[in-house]
Amino acid sequence: MAEPTVPILDIRGVSKSFAVQGRTVQALSGANLTVAKGEFICLLGASGCGKSTLLRIVAGFETATAGEALMWGKPIEGPGPSRGMVFQDYGLFPWLTVRDNIGFGPKSRGRPAAEIRDTVERYLALVGLQRFADAHPHQLSGGMKQRVAIARVLANDAEIVLMDEPFGALDAMTRERLQDELLDLWSRTGLTVLFVTHAIEEAIFLADRVVVMSPSPGRIDAIHTIDLARRRDLSSPAFNDVRRMLSAQLHSHHAPVAA
Repeated sequence: MAEPTVPILDIRGVSKSFAVQGRTVQALSGANLTVAKGEFICLLGASGCGKSTLLRIVAGFETATAGEALMWGKPIEGPGPSRGMVFQDYGLFPWLTVRDNIGFGPKSRGRPAAEIRDTVERYLALVGLQRFADAHPHQLSGGMKQRVAIARVLANDAEIVLMDEPFGALDAMTRERLQDELLDLWSRTGLTVLFVTHAIEEAIFLADRVVVMSPSPGRIDAIHTIDLARRRDLSSPAFNDVRRMLSAQLHSHHAPVAA
């Protein structure tokens, strides 16, 4: 009998509390989620629902108060290159060129110079920024900066890319273009993506599964498989059926409580 496949990510009963001005605030309660290698998962919910907290626990930036987060069956005990974080504000080093930003991780890990050079060239090509290799971040558009941030994570041997509303600060046209580019990158590399958003259409457009989260305390309410062929048409009846279902579920979190 074949052994069961170990998921790349296994979140088991994860809760997180913070001390705020002398009182305890529960940011996340009893989260359970299993992610297979190569999946694109969106965490969807309003501010305060614990989605960024869950992402930071997976990244190793926060420690769970209860429960555990496992990668390949082993506890996550801190940050590591296998889990790369992409932030809304890019997080690039302004004093480094695009080339040096992408090569920062391999260089910090003591990789040979020839290997760093080959790695950087490969990911520059993958995100289409060869012409801007010697530019500095202030010389780039927001979309270009985000592509550099993604390339930097990939160059550091990430197996899971953790994205915290990465397109939230971009204009609508750039956001749509980068969504397409991210899906193309994901399909070509076999990466696993955990993507935080509060935008329903973005979650449906990108995800294999959408994890709906609700606040007070943050918890996972439901997990929906998005059974729509790619590339997804935002104007199609099927897409809008899913949008209405998720919208109704999210709005139910804010329904008035009966007296």
